[in-house]
Amino acid sequence: MTMTERDPKRASPIVLVAGGTGGHVFPAEALAGELSGLGHALALLTDSRGAAWSKSIAGITTYAVRAGRVSGVGLARRAKGVLDLILGTLQSRRLLRRLTPSVVVGFGGYTSVPALMAASSLRLPTLIHEQNAFLGRANRLLAPRVTAIATSFPKVEKITGAMARKAVLTGNPVRQAVRALRDIPYQAPAAGGEIHLLVTGGSQGARILSEVIPASLAALDEDLRARIRLAQQCRPEDIDAVSAAYAEMGLAAEVAPFFEDLAARLGRAHLVICRSGASTVAELTVAGRPAILVPYAHAADDHQSFNARAVVVAGGAKMMAESEFTPAALAAALTELLTQPETLAAMARGAHGAGHADAAGALARLATSLIDGGRDPS
Repeated sequence: MTMTERDPKRASPIVLVAGGTGGHVFPAEALAGELSGLGHALALLTDSRGAAWSKSIAGITTYAVRAGRVSGVGLARRAKGVLDLILGTLQSRRLLRRLTPSVVVGFGGYTSVPALMAASSLRLPTLIHEQNAFLGRANRLLAPRVTAIATSFPKVEKITGAMARKAVLTGNPVRQAVRALRDIPYQAPAAGGEIHLLVTGGSQGARILSEVIPASLAALDEDLRARIRLAQQCRPEDIDAVSAAYAEMGLAAEVAPFFEDLAARLGRAHLVICRSGASTVAELTVAGRPAILVPYAHAADDHQSFNARAVVVAGGAKMMAESEFTPAALAAALTELLTQPETLAAMARGAHGAGHADAAGALARLATSLIDGGRDPS
């Protein structure tokens, strides 16, 4: 088909709605890449934080929309949030009337609420993507109104009744470097050989990992500790103290706030200790690597605990709540796991079975199926 013979369904843009937080932005970016490759025109509705992201997608037209939180402390703040929501919905409605999109796809967060409410009121096909195993607050508001719900886990808390009938499991997209690990088999540590331990703290609340993990490794049997090759991400302000602790015990460790080659380190990790945010869990399961998951205690609706439990149920991880995450408890868990390579291998298989390497493709198929009024992502 030539450009002059372009399919009219593809002439109308597919509108993506995402704010500036990474957990919401990356799935939108991954879907944009898939849809662009299929020849679909795209438009992005975002807030001020998402403007920089739009530059990474060639040919996408970006529009800023007003959005605000309706929750919060203080009557004035809540009132402002309600006003922003009303004005943002009216603004989005005018914009969508002009764009006449074929589908509108939202990725959660308060930025998506006015645009998806406007799209629903215009009876446009709508899709929301939920990254966590607990339906987020914005998506809870939108779920009864939209055409379809894409989920990252087989079971998502708060999706019940009529909402469950329009939910489709797609998974949560991961970076290409992680997708490449999908077909690289997990190799359990050999008897007496090196043990590669990876620690990633995520963007929030990593201090507890920096405090507990050095003390737990110091408590290990000396022969076991000598086998460990550690790579640990931690906050810049914690690096000196953590590095000094490992130097004192003679542990082979690399400590940094960020690893450019994190995917490669994940690929060779025998065990990962990390948070259980949506992106982290998606990467662990696509790669098929066993983990000790420590949910961030202050995450909204405790959604990280729900994410972690889903991987535990699949047999791919051990979960330790922050209240249980003590040096002694972690040392006991590490001793048990690192001395039982068959257990690590079984956990790797469980994690791998829960992964969705083609999540971006599945999202694209679901989104385009709505153009014809269907909901078959195959």
